[in-house]
Amino acid sequence: MRAIDETDKHILWELQQNGRLTNQELADRVGLSPSPCLRRVRALEEAGVISGYRAVVDPHTVGMNITAFVRIKMATHTTAAVETVEEHLRDIPEVTEAYVLAGDHDYLLKVVTPSFETYERFLRDNLRTMPALASIETTFAFGNTKESSPLPLD
Repeated sequence: MRAIDETDKHILWELQQNGRLTNQELADRVGLSPSPCLRRVRALEEAGVISGYRAVVDPHTVGMNITAFVRIKMATHTTAAVETVEEHLRDIPEVTEAYVLAGDHDYLLKVVTPSFETYERFLRDNLRTMPALASIETTFAFGNTKESSPLPLD
């Protein structure tokens, strides 16, 4: 793929703000005609710059009232243990984000559940059953002061 220019950055910004824009609306906002705009969007998709489109659901409106940030430390870092843990994390629906860390912990997870009781069950049934774990630490969020936001492309 060619280098991303200012027009591509503008397209990406607009789509991050509203992924449901029609091609005509997007073209108008970025100052292109529809055909070149669509070509650029498709090129960004094919290059993996745009990795997908999805709806953002407010967790509280669907009964997911608890957000926890979980730090995991592994007892061993063998390739087999790491692959097993990461595969397991990808399969747990309550884990909405998972990051590999440098520092005192190995993973940071964002977990959503309906209640503290369901979080406790999630912990017992999903995390504590994973092999090679040394520790699990949880911090509960009381609120969100900034939702996921567009990448600053400038």
